[in-house]
Amino acid sequence: MRILGVDPGLTRCGLGVVEAAGGRKVRLVAVDVVRTPAEQAPHLRLLTVAEALDAWLREHRPDVVAVERVFAQANVRSVTGTSQVAGVAMLAAARAHLPLALHTPSEVKAAVTGNGRADKVQVQEMVMRILGLAARPKPADAADALALAICHAWRGGGVGSAVRASYGGADTLPRAAGAGLTPAQRAWAEAERAARRAGAVAPKR
Repeated sequence: MRILGVDPGLTRCGLGVVEAAGGRKVRLVAVDVVRTPAEQAPHLRLLTVAEALDAWLREHRPDVVAVERVFAQANVRSVTGTSQVAGVAMLAAARAHLPLALHTPSEVKAAVTGNGRADKVQVQEMVMRILGLAARPKPADAADALALAICHAWRGGGVGSAVRASYGGADTLPRAAGAGLTPAQRAWAEAERAARRAGAVAPKR
C-alpha cells in the first residue's frame, strides 16, 4: 500500500510517499517540497501546490492520502495559509477518489519517535533510520511529510481507518493502555489525547 503524506504550508509544502509492506516495514518511494514565493498572489500560490499534488497523485498512484491536522494557532496569518493548503490537499484526494486521513503533529511525532513533543531534528533522525536513508531528509517539511505517511502506515493504514480518521471522531483515538502495547504506542495514544484536549499547537511557520 502506498501512502502520500502531505505536510501543508504555503511557503513550503512537504510531500512524501512511502510503501508499506506489512508489519512495520516501510520504504521510501519519493519525497520533495513544493515552494511558493511570498510575493506571489495567494491564489496563484495555492494553484502551484494544487498542480504539484495532482502531478504526484498521477505519478505515484497512492492508495491513501495522509494530511497533517491543522489546529488554531496564535499566529493567525500562519494558520490561514496552512489551513488553505491542507484544504487543497484534501480536495485533491477527493477528486482522485482516494481515502483521506488527518493526523495531529503530536500523534505523528509519537508514532515515529515515541515522544509526542519531539523536535524537528529528532523527527528527521528517526525518519532516516526507519527508511534506511543515508542522510536526514531536508528540509524539515520533507521529513514531516514522510513521518505523516509512516504514521498512517503504522496506524493500520486501511481504507476504513482513513475514512474514520477524516472525521476525527472519538473512535479514532488509539488505545492508551492494555496488553501488547509498546511504550511508543502508549506515548502516541497519550499525545493524541493531549492534542485533542488542548486543541492547539505551537505556530508552525
